[in-house]
Amino acid sequence: MTSKTVLIVDDEAPIREMIAVALEMADYHCLEAEDAQQAHSLVVDQQPDLILLDWMMPGTSGIEFARRLKRDPVTAETPIIMLTARSEEDNKILGLEAGADDYITKPFSPRELVARLKAVLRRATPAGVEEMVEVNGLRLDPISHRVTSNDQPLEVGPTEFRLLQFFMTHQERAYTRSQLLDQVWGGNVYVEERTVDVHIRRLRKALGPEHEQLVQTVRGTGYRFSTRT
Repeated sequence: MTSKTVLIVDDEAPIREMIAVALEMADYHCLEAEDAQQAHSLVVDQQPDLILLDWMMPGTSGIEFARRLKRDPVTAETPIIMLTARSEEDNKILGLEAGADDYITKPFSPRELVARLKAVLRRATPAGVEEMVEVNGLRLDPISHRVTSNDQPLEVGPTEFRLLQFFMTHQERAYTRSQLLDQVWGGNVYVEERTVDVHIRRLRKALGPEHEQLVQTVRGTGYRFSTRT
């Protein structure tokens, strides 16, 4: 299992450092942000697997930032654990209603934090993200990062691999170029939509004549992955 990335959002550097040390010892990769603006840039560019979000921050509060993330289709599925000194039940409910997946009251032990984080990630990991997936003899293994066609290895570039993984775990649905950019490239505004077409061509070439037809062009929309003609 590959190491998960956790974004720690807290305006107090000592708290971020304490959390980062505990998580890195548990084999998590950590990113840090001191406010919502910095955090949003990291969410878009780095696509963390989970966000640890402090309730009380200068400027945009943690609760408002959580609401913003949950309103955006690109970040709506990213799990959030709220960190706060507030222990009243009403505030816990407010945090959960804003979209938080869990709620930890300060002070907390590193062991409790890691345990809660693991539980949220288990619930949040979409089916198939870390599992091998196979369609008509085309097999993709996320853990070994290999793609094979009828047990023969295929040379697939890193971007094409992510694109194929997304397609194979989201079959029979048409996606626009913009949606594919958000899902595969992470909403990077510097990538033009036509870049998707280039990587689709590369992916089809890598798949070869036996499987290239699985990646279908949908006129007026974009692309889909389908076994149907």
